[in-house]
Amino acid sequence: MTRDEVLELIREHLADELQLDPARITEATHFRNDLNADSLDLYTLVQELEDTYGVKMSDEEAAKIQTVGAAVDFVLAHLPSAPAGGAVEREPGP
Repeated sequence: MTRDEVLELIREHLADELQLDPARITEATHFRNDLNADSLDLYTLVQELEDTYGVKMSDEEAAKIQTVGAAVDFVLAHLPSAPAGGAVEREPGP
């Protein structure tokens, strides 16, 4: 999983949840100050990250994450170990 892939998922989720243009969301974007995200918006983002990436985030950890970049950093630091050889998933060939 790359940083860009995690960023793109977060960007898409926030754009959909908050009805924003995804291009407006960068790593420097502050959830509350720039996006006016409320506690429920942030809770659903945490759930999305946990469900998608298998990371676990306590309420205390979630409260410390203020920007999109910090969320990306958290996911990358807490990803379950990828299988040897990378995490590229492909369908077996014929």
